[in-house]
Amino acid sequence: MAVIDFARTSFPDNAAWHLQISGGLESATMGALLLLVNEQNTVTATAFQNAARPRPVDRIVLSAVYADAARIMVEHALTQDDFAEDADFPDGSLGSTLLSLFDQLFPDQSITDIRLRHRQSPALFSSDLQAAVKIFEVS
Repeated sequence: MAVIDFARTSFPDNAAWHLQISGGLESATMGALLLLVNEQNTVTATAFQNAARPRPVDRIVLSAVYADAARIMVEHALTQDDFAEDADFPDGSLGSTLLSLFDQLFPDQSITDIRLRHRQSPALFSSDLQAAVKIFEVS
């Protein structure tokens, strides 16, 4: 994760965060994922600064970031032809991480079924994902 000024990037100046995914499914997760937080968005930057002891508003912001990051990761996985239940990705790889995320979010559903729902009913897929990540259920 890095906190940067989006005005110095190609990202929209007013965006609060951006999850960057690079490399293939065999790439190491640590090098493939980078969450960028816009330092000019003080609500989001402060939520991350307070993550160890978040205030109620920080919990809501962090929930939104988690939900969006999960969505981006799931959608990225679904665009990869070699992302399937029978795929064998190395430990610590992006593919392995994405398979674990799918198991956590959609424990009783196949990747094929999720991929079909994403293609055929994007709005329902979005609602399913919101429910799976338990958006805004903060404790």
